[in-house]
Amino acid sequence: MSASKAEPRPDPSGRPPNDRPKVAAILPAYNEAERIGSVLRAVVGSRLVDEIIVVDDCSADRTADVARQFDGVRVVRLPRNLGKGGAMAAGVASTDAELLVFVDADLVGFQTHHLDAIVAPVLRGECDMCVGVFRGGRFWSDTAQWISPYISGQRALWRRIFEAVPMMHELRMGAEVALNTAARRQRAVVRRVILHGVSNTFKEHKMGFVRGAAARARMYGEIGRAMVRIRRRYPRRVWRRKGV
Repeated sequence: MSASKAEPRPDPSGRPPNDRPKVAAILPAYNEAERIGSVLRAVVGSRLVDEIIVVDDCSADRTADVARQFDGVRVVRLPRNLGKGGAMAAGVASTDAELLVFVDADLVGFQTHHLDAIVAPVLRGECDMCVGVFRGGRFWSDTAQWISPYISGQRALWRRIFEAVPMMHELRMGAEVALNTAARRQRAVVRRVILHGVSNTFKEHKMGFVRGAAARARMYGEIGRAMVRIRRRYPRRVWRRKGV
């Protein structure tokens, strides 16, 4: 199976391709062979993305094989499971792109125009980081992002914001919390865009109720621990020394 770029159309950023920074789409993925294909079709269709990287976080299924079937997609396979933060860091280390866009590999209803809506405002200079928020998809996905709208895996940001996080490779599911903190301390302009009709796949659906609920509890625990570690290990003065 292969996927090709969409027919030529105006660049959603409003800038000529040779007049904008390189954009890399990074998809951290763990056991997403059943779901990653539909997400990659949307990403491959974007005229704003110059490089697509799938980071296979030591999956036990065919995630890497499915990703390799798409033209222009590069797969980075990790020898051991590092969690989301580690996979994101590995993806960034493998590219020299100035603008990074992260997309979860388990999305439902994600289309090319959703990706463009996240990337274009940053390219146009309207913000430094743009976060995509679910609306009109599945009830629990919408509810979770009503409660915590900035804990979203769909975001575009300048590389300098990502590299300001001192210990991204250690944070696992706390990665988004750290990026939000880095953006605030850089006084970055952050914008939210609504991703209508998009949701993620519940862990309970992927793994069954018992294993999925346990995985969800671990996820929330990792987010909470990341918040505490960021505050304790790297107080504001440390971030400032790193240019934040």
